[in-house]
Amino acid sequence: MMAGTRPLIGLPDPVREPAFYRGVTVKRGLAWLVDAAITFLLCLLALPFTAFTALFWWPLLWMMVGFLYRWATLSSGSATWGMRLMAITIRDRHGAPLDPLQAFLHTFGYTVSVLVFPLQLLSVALMVALGRGQGLTDLLLGTAAINRPA
Repeated sequence: MMAGTRPLIGLPDPVREPAFYRGVTVKRGLAWLVDAAITFLLCLLALPFTAFTALFWWPLLWMMVGFLYRWATLSSGSATWGMRLMAITIRDRHGAPLDPLQAFLHTFGYTVSVLVFPLQLLSVALMVALGRGQGLTDLLLGTAAINRPA
């Protein structure tokens, strides 16, 4: 049972507390779409400040803006704006919100997996297959996305 007063002693057990993980994989996918749209809009806003030369290096701009957006939002609330919209949050191995270093490492891992496409496919497959819905970066860091506690 999800409760706002649950002690932070680790990630919830998916067998004993399945409500924390119910639908999280789908919500992560939808959150990713929202975050991609936000990143695209932020890149469009930045475009005039580059005298429109960023059109020639758009993928690099997208990667830089996306990295900073993801790191800033994970650092400040342990969820991107897309994740917040979907009512999910990322927690560390102790069940606590991510600190700025953990957010940086999570963002770095995500960025590497996007740049090396087979890693992204593996990450999505792991999210679907594992009880906690953890991707590759989550497994390496001991983090997991959960439904936001009440």
